[in-house]
This record gives sequence, C-alpha cells and structure tokens, in this order.
Amino acid sequence: MFEPTQIVAYILVVAVLFLVPGPAVLITLARSMRGGARVGIATGAGIAVGDVVHTLAATLGLSAVLATSAFAFDLVKYAGAAYLAWLGIRAFLERGNDLAVPGVGEASAAAAFRQAILIEVLNPKTALFFLSFLPQFVDPARGPAAAQLLVLGAILVIMSIVYTTLLAVAAARMAQLIARHRAIGRWQGKVIGSIYLGLGLQLALAKHR
Repeated sequence: MFEPTQIVAYILVVAVLFLVPGPAVLITLARSMRGGARVGIATGAGIAVGDVVHTLAATLGLSAVLATSAFAFDLVKYAGAAYLAWLGIRAFLERGNDLAVPGVGEASAAAAFRQAILIEVLNPKTALFFLSFLPQFVDPARGPAAAQLLVLGAILVIMSIVYTTLLAVAAARMAQLIARHRAIGRWQGKVIGSIYLGLGLQLALAKHR
C-alpha cells in the first residue's frame, strides 16, 4: 500500500508537528505535574482515543461537515470551550497544598482519561487537521483511500501515545524535583486552571475556515 520512503516521510512530518506545543502537550504536562506520571499517561491515552475518533470521522467524511458548515463548527467549538472553561475554573478555585506527586488511584487516572477524550473530540480544529493533513499522503493508485487513511491515522495515534507518555514521565519527575519548594503548591491549581482557561479561550476564538 505504502512505499517505505512514504512512511518514513510521514513519520518525520508528524514528529516535527509534535514539537510544536499544542493543547494535547499542555494538557498532558499540566496533568502530569499535578497527578503524576500515571495520570499524565492516562491523559495521553485519552487524547489518542480522541484522535482515533477523528481518524474515523475523516475516513467516513464526517469531518467534512465541520469544514463546510459554520453552524456545526461553532456548535462543537463552543461545547469544547465550555468544557475546558469548566475544568479551568474548577482547578483555579481548588485550595493549593504543598506540591507533591502522590500515588494516583485508578479513579483519578480514569477521570483524566475520560476528560482528555472529550477535550480532543470537542476540538473542531483537530477534526479539520485530520481532514486536511491525512489525505495529503494518500495515493489513490495504491489502494482504497479509506484503508490508507486508517493506516496513517493509526501511525499518528501510536506516535502520539509514545510522545505523551515520555512527556508525562518527564513532567512527573520534574514535579518531584521541585516538590521541596512548598510555596509552589499554593499556585499549582491556578497555573493548571489558567492553562485550561487559556486553551478554552483559544478554542472559542477559533475561526471557521
């Protein structure tokens, strides 16, 4: 279906895109700093699941609706922005304690996983990215376009899981290193809340193209 050189070129392009900090990176870092590596990895996994949804939507043509309908785009956009704002306000109002990375239970990781899925799925800009990016590497002469899109999406999802896992582990270790500074703990909720609110504002201001 694909030549090795095509796959290598695609992987390199995706790797470069990962180096540009986006919502997925910021959310993974924030979660990892607050809840530890397990919560951060769960967040990355949730983002990956959201990307699977976007891959399937792009393959089935559903993302084209967001590209052609300003109403649908705004509906998804404001739903995602409202959800991010809710998470940001909740984190911002939490009482700050000493910064620490306690053992994270399954419920906390599960909550982070579910929230990450919603954040990623409710981002119409991500849907449009999949719709516009993946087809650039599709060659109709090499087989069904749908199968090629699924393969390309799967590669991106796997790379995303690896990348966010590395970010989560690094961020959690960083949090452990600075845990001795007790004053930082009083501000951690406000910092994380500000990240969510900033991402929500950015999403709310996104324009339909």
